[in-house]
Amino acid sequence: MKKFELIAPAGNYEKMETAFAFGADAVYLGIPDFSLRVRINDFTPAKIEQAIKEARRLKKKVYVTINIFAHNKHLEALPKYLKFLKKSTPDALIISDPGIISIVKKVLPKIKIHLSTQANCTNWRAAEFWQKQGVKRIVLGREVTLKEIKEIHLKCPKLELEYFCHGAMCMAYSGRCFLSKLFTDRSANLGDCSQPCRWEYFLNEGKETDRELEIVQEEHGTYLLNSKDLCLIKYLDKLISAGITSFKIEGRAKSVYYQAVVVNAYRQALYAKKNKEKIVDELFKELNTRLVHRGYTTGFLFNDKADQNLSNSHEKSAWEFCGQVLESGENKIKIRVHNTLKVGDEIEVVRPFMPILKFKLAKLYNVKTGQEVVEAHGGDKNPEAIIVSPEIIPIQSVLRRKIK
Repeated sequence: MKKFELIAPAGNYEKMETAFAFGADAVYLGIPDFSLRVRINDFTPAKIEQAIKEARRLKKKVYVTINIFAHNKHLEALPKYLKFLKKSTPDALIISDPGIISIVKKVLPKIKIHLSTQANCTNWRAAEFWQKQGVKRIVLGREVTLKEIKEIHLKCPKLELEYFCHGAMCMAYSGRCFLSKLFTDRSANLGDCSQPCRWEYFLNEGKETDRELEIVQEEHGTYLLNSKDLCLIKYLDKLISAGITSFKIEGRAKSVYYQAVVVNAYRQALYAKKNKEKIVDELFKELNTRLVHRGYTTGFLFNDKADQNLSNSHEKSAWEFCGQVLESGENKIKIRVHNTLKVGDEIEVVRPFMPILKFKLAKLYNVKTGQEVVEAHGGDKNPEAIIVSPEIIPIQSVLRRKIK
């Protein structure tokens, strides 16, 4: 049976461990200087080397991003980084810039090259061109429709095709946006976006302007640039039929909770055989009600226009991430507390390859003193606690509590 690859984001080592625990086949990561994630990214060359060794042990893969739009100053620093990568041997490099590709081919002639979605490959001629340049896989632009994917696969059958299946969407064309640089002097094209598309905007009624587009002024402003989030969990079979073999999740800056919930859902959806439609409906419900998101869209998959969420910045959830399991015993579980956890809370635990565990928290202990407490907080100096669970909870599992 053909294996379909699930690729998860890794903004740090902990997120990588979580992704692998919940069934990701590969992760993508990079150091801030050459990656489109400068902030909330603590990977260094040493940590990348450690991550690759761990992935090898687990028979998983690591793809390293060098996907910035490079300027001359970046080219000067690149050879030293590539020499390090030659030693650590990631499974592939994800690149958007043709100049960087030419350098990589010279310094690392044997490494696999994946074309980043930032390169905006949206037609079969472009895919064929990149294949002739030695690219083994195309991470297709989010703007490509299902019909176009089928044609690209038909024209380039030996080329691996990867597609984003879940995560944030950019209001600009695959991230080629200048608003962040204009407003905050942080370039989105160098991995430092301040996301002005998510801001709330108001009309300046005190200044007369000539404008063709009239913005409706609401009491709380308007979110005129705020794209909904991508969710294609119901359409994986269609993508497989079209020729996609690798499914990518966006979110290197998201939490370990997001990582666990999303990877868990898509892994189950790809594994599902019997009662698949019912299982996928339940998984969509999990993504829709247990995560904070901006509303979901199918993006450009079925047409050439993605949906915007104009009414609010995001959709709230009745559930809050409250912990991740660090050590597991028969019934006493050590967790790192996130946010707040209280005795009496209604708890759900997302466990790797196991049903979601539901129970009411009866006992909570301080890790250092062993004394029973009534609540624990993520903001404490030592945000760890021990809970009593009715079942075994594996390491890396995440806990959420119902907000009262």
